[in-house]
Amino acid sequence: MWEKDRYIDFFTDFGFKKLFGSEPSKDLLIDFLNELLKGREKPIKTLTFKKNEQLGNSQIDRKAVFDLYCESEAGEKFIVELQKVKQKFFKDRSIFYSTFPIQEQSQRGDWDFELQAVYTIGILDFVFDEDKDSDQYLYDIKLTDQQTQKVFCDKLAFIYIEMPKFNKTEAELETHFDKWLFAIKNLYRLDDIPGKLQEKVFERFFEIAEIAHMNEEERTSYESSLKYYRDMNNAVATAKGEGWEEGVSEGMEKGIAEGIEKGLEKGKIDMVKSCVKQGLDDDTIAQITGLSIEDINELKRR
Repeated sequence: MWEKDRYIDFFTDFGFKKLFGSEPSKDLLIDFLNELLKGREKPIKTLTFKKNEQLGNSQIDRKAVFDLYCESEAGEKFIVELQKVKQKFFKDRSIFYSTFPIQEQSQRGDWDFELQAVYTIGILDFVFDEDKDSDQYLYDIKLTDQQTQKVFCDKLAFIYIEMPKFNKTEAELETHFDKWLFAIKNLYRLDDIPGKLQEKVFERFFEIAEIAHMNEEERTSYESSLKYYRDMNNAVATAKGEGWEEGVSEGMEKGIAEGIEKGLEKGKIDMVKSCVKQGLDDDTIAQITGLSIEDINELKRR
């Protein structure tokens, strides 16, 4: 039960926003970003939180809602996303999101098109399917020439951290960034600040994360956020176990293309029904399965 935990879970919406997305804890986000970008940019001194809902240039353009959107004193833009479950077109969404901070820099009149850098950062509670056999957990992507492997433009970067792959113990922590990832991943499991994290910034991190320091309203919000996070994880695990994998297996056993197709279709139906049984809404089911709302409603009727 969460009441027995000393610290909040970073991977809940409440935990992420409290520790990285609020004014009182802004210094923690600054320290984390400076470590993430160490060696390539001047250290960030200040950050300004910006409106996280971005609208397109016309009525037919889609909107984007970022987890966190902020700007440094130098004008660099940072989209920081906490992604808890796999999403079919997550990388595509990252690219789409990055276009909003780019477009908002346009200026009327005689403008030379100079842009401030845009960073899209994903803290992932899952592993990309294509990377599951790799030990790499930090991905730093920029526009690069395929022949020379030189960076073509350093104004756009996508940085992903696959947290399930970070498995260093406290004894193995070497860098300040290692310590950040260890703190983020293990926060809710810990009963006290580990010896290697006895530094001012982490003392602040753990102090803000301590449940005993929260008021009643915060406790209620956290309980709701934690329940949602755990229910979603349980729904994903149950849906995969009872639906998708069962459907694929059924199709494979038939050994023919028609059987595989039918098995996959059955897997989709069972996965959707399992998610509904877990009490998840259509938007959450769409995020988990990668299906459209229309497809979900159709599968519910079968």
